Amino acid sequence: MYYDDLPIWGFIGKIEKILKPGSPEMRYYLFTHVHFDIAYNGDRVIEINVSTDPLRTVDITDEHSVDVEFSYSVKWKETHIPFDRRMEKYSRYSFLPQHLEIHWFSIVNSCVTVLLLTGFLATILMRVLKNDFLKYTRDDDASLEEAEETGWKYIHGDVFRFPRHVSLFCAVIGTGTQLFAMVLFVFVLALVGVFYPYNRGALLTACIVLYALTAGIAGYVAANNYRLMGGQNWVRNVLLTGFLFCGPMFIVFSFLNTVAIAYRSTAALPFGTICVIIVIWALVTFPLTVLGGIAGKNAKGEFNAPCRTTKYPREIPQLPWYRSTIPQMVMAGFLPFSAIYIELYYIFASVWGHKVYTIYSILFIVFIILVIVTAFITIALTYFQLAVEDHEWWWRAVLCGGSTGCFIYGYCFYYYYARSDMSGFMQTSFFFGYMWTICYGFFLMLGNIGFRASKLFVMHIYKAIKCE
Repeated sequence: MYYDDLPIWGFIGKIEKILKPGSPEMRYYLFTHVHFDIAYNGDRVIEINVSTDPLRTVDITDEHSVDVEFSYSVKWKETHIPFDRRMEKYSRYSFLPQHLEIHWFSIVNSCVTVLLLTGFLATILMRVLKNDFLKYTRDDDASLEEAEETGWKYIHGDVFRFPRHVSLFCAVIGTGTQLFAMVLFVFVLALVGVFYPYNRGALLTACIVLYALTAGIAGYVAANNYRLMGGQNWVRNVLLTGFLFCGPMFIVFSFLNTVAIAYRSTAALPFGTICVIIVIWALVTFPLTVLGGIAGKNAKGEFNAPCRTTKYPREIPQLPWYRSTIPQMVMAGFLPFSAIYIELYYIFASVWGHKVYTIYSILFIVFIILVIVTAFITIALTYFQLAVEDHEWWWRAVLCGGSTGCFIYGYCFYYYYARSDMSGFMQTSFFFGYMWTICYGFFLMLGNIGFRASKLFVMHIYKAIKCE
């Protein structure tokens, strides 16, 4: 629990094993008295500790109901620690020197991953591209044998053919751009100290407000791309953009809130708060999405492809199984996930445990590394896809870029069963339900990053060669 943004944790009971001739018996006791030690400076609370009296307990082992009377006591003491330094204690307790070394190890590991990947692209991919450019830019009097060679140049008439399900594709790109902008704004607020990042309520409120205010970005990006790709039904595209993330999130939230109400838990949001969130979405989020869609539809500009698209698509040759979508997603998501998995434990321990996460500068560095690695690995896989004359790279780039979200959700199963003490239907549903929503958002955000990186790469290589 929290008091004035300060975390409080302690034991609420104890378990005793009573040895008997047959088998040991477990007895469960509930502490009924809680004592608070509160340090203050002026009119502000600086530190708070909680303890229990082990002699004042109630046996709750039996299944029948028991009436329990709780009591508490408070001891106030004055301190000279200033208010702006009161969180230093929790930073020391949450991240002891050995834990801080693990954080730096995570940063070094991620940086090495980025350097290795960058070196791979610089020495292998760019070397291959250089040879391709030399081969494809020869004069037209090349021999017939060379003219029959295959490669990414020979699908120049199909590589800029727009993908199927254009409206959904543009909605994914628009929503991913919005979520990326929202995450950047949250990091800016956390780094400059505008709000207390360790206050979960303030962080959640900031995410809701920023998501509402950045809705215009999603509408603009989605509608603009939809217009450039020749879409006509822009109203449906805007509606799809507005509900692509909010719709699944509202369904998950409704189910989990119903579960919390059924269990009479304080985790259930009151009806008034739900109404306020719906009003924010109806009066701010959705109108901004529509306004952004109108601006994007009316924006000037055309899709200037370096190569002319042919009338009929080229047939994609038969490819081995490891070049299909699922194996490519596994390869694309493993490397970015390996760069962040150490930091994931501390984030999970803060969100679903009792840790207090305050090192947002390290988290921001890890996030930037995640973006860079996602972009690089998606570019590499896009090149290998085009090199075997598979021109359907649009959706593949989104799926490969967003596959890290699938790895994060897979890590949730490991954390739940191996690292956490959660149990029961309510805790299980809350954990996997809300983590699914977060990982779905990561999928959209990183899928957008993967597509944009691949698009820049494809535009660059096809501008550098002569296409008939």
